Amino acid sequence: MHINNPKIIYPCPFSKGYGIPAIQAWQLLNVYYIYRFILACSFSLLFFLKFEPLSFSLFDRQMYGYSSLTYLFLTLALGVCITWRVLSYSLLAQLLIFTDIVMLTLLMHTSGGISSGVGILLAVSMAAGGLLIGGRCALVFAAIASLAILSAELYAAEEHIFAKTNYTYAGMLGASYFAIALLSLVLARRSEQMLQLTDQQQHTILQLEELNQYIIQHLQSGIIITDKQHVIHVANPAVLRFSNLSLIPHKLRGVSENLSQAFQQWLTAPEHNVAMLPQSGEKEIQCRFMALPTHQQVYYMIILEDIALYNQRLQQSKLASLGRLTASIAHEIRNPLGAISHAGQLLSECTQLTSQDLRLTKIIQTNSDRVNQIIEDILNLSKRTDSKREKIDLAHWLNDYFENFYVEYATATNPAFSLSLDNTLMPGFIDPGHLKQIMDNLCQNALRYGQPERAPILIRTQNSPHGPCIEVIDNGSGISPEHLKQLFEPFFTTSPKGTGLGLYISRELAELNQAKLSYHLTDENRSCFRLSIRDANLTTIEI
Repeated sequence: MHINNPKIIYPCPFSKGYGIPAIQAWQLLNVYYIYRFILACSFSLLFFLKFEPLSFSLFDRQMYGYSSLTYLFLTLALGVCITWRVLSYSLLAQLLIFTDIVMLTLLMHTSGGISSGVGILLAVSMAAGGLLIGGRCALVFAAIASLAILSAELYAAEEHIFAKTNYTYAGMLGASYFAIALLSLVLARRSEQMLQLTDQQQHTILQLEELNQYIIQHLQSGIIITDKQHVIHVANPAVLRFSNLSLIPHKLRGVSENLSQAFQQWLTAPEHNVAMLPQSGEKEIQCRFMALPTHQQVYYMIILEDIALYNQRLQQSKLASLGRLTASIAHEIRNPLGAISHAGQLLSECTQLTSQDLRLTKIIQTNSDRVNQIIEDILNLSKRTDSKREKIDLAHWLNDYFENFYVEYATATNPAFSLSLDNTLMPGFIDPGHLKQIMDNLCQNALRYGQPERAPILIRTQNSPHGPCIEVIDNGSGISPEHLKQLFEPFFTTSPKGTGLGLYISRELAELNQAKLSYHLTDENRSCFRLSIRDANLTTIEI
């Protein structure tokens, strides 16, 4: 079973809270196995080459041969298990350390006892136990190794195998095993803490990098990172939108010749870091240049902004101030208007008035109502709340909207509307309350001027490259060309009963939600108001 997840932790069964990450753990185990394989091959090679140094003073050559070959066979078997990972990491590490203790103690005994020096090799095994397993496991193995050394020495003394025994050296070896196990345990824990800290820092850096990439990719402003040679290193999708390209070019010249020239001029005169680039029509792009010095190279950031959006924000700020002023004026007008309307009503109830006088009082009442409606619209406009956009399933929303519309406005024409909804419609990103206000204005205008008695008013949805669209198509004769430029202006109306604020408010609400309300004629010469809404899956960040 292959385990490749670096987040897996391998704790020792006898330890509490100690563990090492999987990749580092298997790497350490492989390093220790290589040492173990070299050691086992060395013992076997000494046997087959009949190399018998005086320091070994072999006690039992035949027993030494069997022990060295068994040690090599166990090493090879464990190597297969490590390669294919047929056993868990903890079990393999424990088997390596435990077989080391048994076989090295046996080889020490057959090589002349504790004086042969083979027992010191167990110190490496104890250090490996602290690094590979840690916790109380390392201390358990140190205790087993110490008991193994003392047991071998006691057995040799009991059987009088050697001329003399050395209990002091055996005790020192046991103490050294414990000291090495504790030291390796401390080092392993420190290395683990360093690895965890490094992993946390790396994870944080990756998160910040992903967050930065997300922000850059979804900015409404275009971002270009380039160098002195005008080579583009990073660019977000907004750059494609500004330059009407499908792919990011290699150099600035591919985005715009004017942009390349402006950037070169800024390099020679850095104090002028803003430039205006003319685009098609009356559209202008504002460019800002900024240096980004790094340790190896200096990069440059170019920020592209649509000046029309800036002017739009400025215009909205002015309109907000003007709205507060007009709201105050409208509130002051409302009181004397109420008195005029009330006086007109009382005057019309007088029995001595002639028919001409009654007609004049009716004119007073009609125009008072109209002025009052204008005041109501202005006050509602000044009380407009900020946009609280959310993801909306437009097909489902429109079905619910028209069910409530028939009840709320009690339309006489039934069915007054015909819905043609696209099943693949993309989700919209808009304030539901503002969308209702826009649809109320469009639908009431269609009922009032769109001749619904001829045929139902068509409500159609479709997808566009930038998001979903809602179209309100009526049966009217259309708007004359001389009136098109004033269609969305405040107080413009061709009806004596209208206030001229409905379409203006609708367009303002659409722009507040980064949507667009437009008018055009269909192929059948029918009037069509189209509301283009942003795709909820492709929203941008405004700065």
